[in-house]
Amino acid sequence: MNPVNYLYLAALLFTIGASGVLIRRNAIVVFMCVELMLNACNLALVTFSRMHGNLDGQIIAFFTMVVAAAEVVVGLAIIVSLFRSRHSASVDDASLMKL
Repeated sequence: MNPVNYLYLAALLFTIGASGVLIRRNAIVVFMCVELMLNACNLALVTFSRMHGNLDGQIIAFFTMVVAAAEVVVGLAIIVSLFRSRHSASVDDASLMKL
């Protein structure tokens, strides 16, 4: 396959993720869309790395995956806390967690 096809796929995935973040109200769906955007960036980084013949993009993509794993832990803890206190996973209810 042509590397440009991978870049088109990364752009499509990023667009789907960004529209999901902007449109949806459910915190879990927004969270999954952010993960989709991170994966699209990783795909673009690895594609550019392969096109230029070095490992820099793959190393950056690895560190991005590590940060995404940490984000999953913290983000799901916040979503579970929100759901337990408000019985809803709506993003609009997140401001109600303030004391």
